[in-house]
Amino acid sequence: MCKKCKTPYYITTAIAYTSGKPHIGNSYEIVLADSIARYKRAQGYDVFFQTGTDEHGQKIELKAEAAGVTPKEFVDKTAGEIKRIWDLLNTSYDKFIRTTDANHEAQVQKIFKKLYDQGDIYKGYYEGMYCTPCESFFTESQLVDGKCPDCGREVQPAKEEAYFFKMSKYADRLIEHINTHPEFIQPVARKNEMMNNFLLPGLQDLCVSRTSFTWGIPVTFDPKHVTYVWLDALTNYITGIGYDADGNSSEQYKKYWPADLHLIGKDIIRFHTIYWPIFLMALGEPLPKQVFGHPWLLQGDGKMSKSKGNVLYADDLVDFFGVDAVRYFVLHEMPFENDGVISWELMVERLNSDLANTLGNLVNRTIAMSNKYFGGVVRDCGAAEPVDDDLKAVVTGTVDQVTAKMEELRVADALTEIFNLFKRCNKYIDETMPWALAKDETKQDRLATVLYNLVESIVTGASLLESFLPETAERIVAQLNTDIRSLDDMKTFGHYESGSKVTEKPEILFARLDLNEVMARVAEKFPAPKAEEAPAEKEEQAGIDIEAKPEITFDDFTKLQFQVGEIIACEAVKKSKKLLCSQVKIGSQVKQIVSGIRSAYAPEEMVGKKVMVVTNLKPAKLAGILSEGMLLCAEDAEGNLALMTPEKDMPAGAEIC
Repeated sequence: MCKKCKTPYYITTAIAYTSGKPHIGNSYEIVLADSIARYKRAQGYDVFFQTGTDEHGQKIELKAEAAGVTPKEFVDKTAGEIKRIWDLLNTSYDKFIRTTDANHEAQVQKIFKKLYDQGDIYKGYYEGMYCTPCESFFTESQLVDGKCPDCGREVQPAKEEAYFFKMSKYADRLIEHINTHPEFIQPVARKNEMMNNFLLPGLQDLCVSRTSFTWGIPVTFDPKHVTYVWLDALTNYITGIGYDADGNSSEQYKKYWPADLHLIGKDIIRFHTIYWPIFLMALGEPLPKQVFGHPWLLQGDGKMSKSKGNVLYADDLVDFFGVDAVRYFVLHEMPFENDGVISWELMVERLNSDLANTLGNLVNRTIAMSNKYFGGVVRDCGAAEPVDDDLKAVVTGTVDQVTAKMEELRVADALTEIFNLFKRCNKYIDETMPWALAKDETKQDRLATVLYNLVESIVTGASLLESFLPETAERIVAQLNTDIRSLDDMKTFGHYESGSKVTEKPEILFARLDLNEVMARVAEKFPAPKAEEAPAEKEEQAGIDIEAKPEITFDDFTKLQFQVGEIIACEAVKKSKKLLCSQVKIGSQVKQIVSGIRSAYAPEEMVGKKVMVVTNLKPAKLAGILSEGMLLCAEDAEGNLALMTPEKDMPAGAEIC
């Protein structure tokens, strides 16, 4: 594109919920967005990159109460921690919005009133069976044996006054937009999921206010109501750049909206591709050009959990490996559609093989040979040979390959292309054998040309790397006494100024690590808690008596299908204090199962568990989320829960009979 044109490009991340410190899976998104934003800037776009924090809701209110502070004090501290980690990871956002910002709150109130005045929002009742301990409503179909699906306690009929948004009014229009804009939801699998599971079956009206808690943005004309989560949180994408519901939007808003890319986790794709575009339609505003639901970064084989004290956090990983090593790992290990895996062992392996060996060793020995043979002076003496042509073709061709991958948001693949360039440089060293050329007085011009070709190639590789590993890229070109070059310049070979001098003492970019030493340090820093001995009185209990249910026939029993499942991802359900939403691999399928076991298990410790699953239950929605089965648990007299797991290691999908 023409750099003089400075085409606007607006990219956002989801705003992080301020319930606690973000783990490395949460932090992945901001690094991913940063790499895209940086590359767009390199292409000449006028980029505006927004991130921030989501700070309202009942969960925050309860956490603040438990901590003995006000909700505002609680979110101030947590938002500060999130911003600290984003800054630690060297992300180049242009705005960090908070939903407690005065301007955002004022605009949300205006938006609510506007939608109400035009008839898109109406007052009604959030009605159903109410569980007092869980503070949650359920429909009859969501109950389990007539009791709360979260905690198993008795429920009572109740209703709460609330305002609702007429989602169905805009459903057909949204379906048409998705069908005529195939790029709108990416990857395609996410689009198919939204169409088949939510839009085509029909949308229910959405609750957009609550009265059961107060930590939220009050509805101006009915102040006992506070704006419920999604109408508050989603509108940050327009309020942050100057949208005004009264029609006085800023020049910045007019410049950057509609957003070019909303980058979000796949778990909140529904809210961004159904609720958000419908809100915008109601406001008369254009829809974002693209919503990309990225996969999850899973924590190894599930052995890491908060209960064990070793959940992976970005600042801990940076302490062990450095900022750019962490950035490289989370970007490189995440496929386009499938979940990625992170562990201490994998981090060490990638640092040693890719960063220390492929890249670091290449730069180090190229500089060392330039100093050894020519006093650090790099000259192109024109002594070319056919082997040079392939190197030059790879180097100059990498720019277009990286750009093509980035246009498709295949960031991991783009990084692979860059490291293929570095691998080609290492192969070129083996092919040309500079140490052998140095021994032949008649080959000095050829030796100089080889080293020039290497330095020129490394500068191009480092310049491409700048969007992904900015500190490393700058360190490389500084040692080569040059600057990051433009994408246009990278498409031709020979821009490095002949006669330039490299640094006398090459810097080690990434030091190799010993896995045993790293794991010993991990064990020292994150010791596993000691198992507590069971009280004597519990050992004496003979059992627990429960109320007997009616007998069933063998035929009734055979209607149930039990299988072994493996939990590959798990997240807490925002709208519930008791629910976890798990992605469970069962054979070749993955089912989404919502379970009321949050009091017993942290989401992180669920990942990797083999569990027993009822797999042929009719799908039902719990707290608005589709559940496609049931995890089997045991419960003692005190309400303690334990997942039923196979005694021996069994494959996911094995039938329980």
